[in-house]
Formats: sequence, structure tokens, C-alpha cells
Amino acid sequence: MQLVINSFGSYLRKQGEGFVVKNEDKVFEVSARKVDSILITTSAYISTDAIKLAMDHNIDVIFLDDFGDPYGRVWHSKLGSTVLIRRRQLEIGEKEEGLNLAKEWVMAKLDHQIEFLKRLANSRPEKEEKLKEYIQRLEEIKAKLGELSGTIDEKRGTIMGLEGSAGRTYFEALSFIMPDRYRFDGRSRQPAKDEFNCLLNYGYGVLYSMVEKACIIAGLDPYVGFLHTDNYNKKSLVFDLIEMFRILADQTVVYLFSGRKVKQEFFDTLKGGLTLNKEGKAALIEALNETFEKSVRYRGRNIKNRDIIQFECHRIANQLIPAAPAGGKEKEGAGVGGV
Repeated sequence: MQLVINSFGSYLRKQGEGFVVKNEDKVFEVSARKVDSILITTSAYISTDAIKLAMDHNIDVIFLDDFGDPYGRVWHSKLGSTVLIRRRQLEIGEKEEGLNLAKEWVMAKLDHQIEFLKRLANSRPEKEEKLKEYIQRLEEIKAKLGELSGTIDEKRGTIMGLEGSAGRTYFEALSFIMPDRYRFDGRSRQPAKDEFNCLLNYGYGVLYSMVEKACIIAGLDPYVGFLHTDNYNKKSLVFDLIEMFRILADQTVVYLFSGRKVKQEFFDTLKGGLTLNKEGKAALIEALNETFEKSVRYRGRNIKNRDIIQFECHRIANQLIPAAPAGGKEKEGAGVGGV
């Protein structure tokens, strides 16, 4: 579970092998074994003993801004796995192997989007014909992506262009199935222009922190990406890999609207748009946790949605490590464990 601190003035401390959160007259206790990460979204206090307990149990402490974007985290100082993985990240970025990895991640996102729209079409007969048009456009874009060859530097602009077209098509389809009150005009970020994007942006922020943690545990360098370019302090690989998992936030937000669980009281206005308030964050995080805890069939096994992120990062790390020579000694770092 994610332990979320979103009440002003809350205090997080250690008690035995668990955490205690106190806010005014309310007290909440939870065992450290049940916590995957701690999200702090507002002004709060945390004891050093609580931080040490979190580090001992491989729990990262993440600080989110008003838009849900992580601006800092506390994590132990040990690197995940062998440095060979990070060397290989740099090496294959200039080869067709790097392009193939980037294509795989973007095409996985398109597969998820297409499948999601198909499910929405099946449950909305009156909108099925129009949704099938959107699905067809996404399938055509996916086919064009699959035909690309060369290196990332040569094809980055083409991929980003196709991905942008797919995004506009996909979000136009999602707006089409929204209740009239909540239809929106494309993506908007900081700040969001509408309720849908306000919830989605915060959901993506939570996902960013989960993907970064999975990269670190698998031994991947979050700063060495393929599709997204390297800039100062930019976690390019996190931006690359999150594409495969955005569907978890997408589904959660869409179902909140379709289930009529979104209230106007969830949002506060600010200059240029909207922000999610304490009540809205609590409702969204509760729904996200339900999504993350759901078990699905994935690559031949039953696995929770939250564990798929770690599973995929380990799989990518294993792909980067050259196989041991036949009959020879296994190379350093080979056989990084999966979930």
C-alpha cells in the first residue's frame, strides 16, 4: 500500500516496526511490512526514526507538489544491481537496439489505449461506431511505428510526431465518452484547464514516482533515456518507461467519472486553471490504490498491477545484460531477479 500524508500539520513517526500518523485528534497505525511507499503531499513533519525504518524496509519517501509531480524523495544510498546495466544503457542508445526498445514501449502504450477504447466501445453501443474510428486511427499509427528502422537520433522526431498524433486521437476519444459537463479540449498540464486533466495529471505524478523507484531497484539509471533526450536533472528513462503504465491512471480517472464519483468539491480554482484539493487527492489516491492492487494476467502469470512496473523494469535490465558465453562463467550481474 501507499501511505499518503495529505493533511496539513500531520506528524509521521516510528512505533516499533510500524508507522504512526497523527493529525490533531486522529491517529493511524500501520506495519512497515504493509507499506510500499510514503507520499507526502502537504506541509507535514516526519521523524528521522521513521525515515530510518522506511530505508530499512526499502520504502521510499516521496514529496509531491500541488500538481502531483514528485519534487524530491528520500531513498537509501545503495545502487541497484550491477553498473554494467547502466553502461549498456549508454551503449545501445546509439544503435538500432535502442530504437527497438523505444518503439516497444510506445507501441505497448498504444496497445493499452486501443484495448481500453475497445472495452469502452463494448459498454457504450450508442458511441461504438465513433470509437471504432478512433481505434482505427490508433492502429494505423501503430503500424507506422512498427515500420521504423535506424537509430533513435535518426527517428526521434518521427516517433514523437506519431506519438503526438496518437495522443490527440486518444484523448479526443476519451473526451467523447465523458459526461457533457466534463468534456475537455485535449491535454493541459500545470495548471490543468479542466477536471479530467486535473485528476489525470496528479495520477501521472504518482506513477512517475513508482517508475523511478522500479528503475532504481532494477539497476537502471533513471537519467539515461532513449526516446526522451538528456537534459540537466531530467529523468529521461522514467519519461520513456511511464508510457507503458499511463493506462493505469487513465482507466482510474475515466471510471471515476463514469461511476459519477467526481465532485466539484474536489477542485480549487487558481490563476489559469484548477488544482486538486485535499478531498480530491484522497478520492483519487484511494481509487489508484484499488487499481494498483488489482491482479491481472500478465505474461503468463497472475500479478498485481503495481508489481507489473517492477516486473518490466527487471525484464528490461535483463535484456541489457549480455548472455554468458556457452559453457563459460556467467557475466557480472547476469540474472537480475524479477518480481
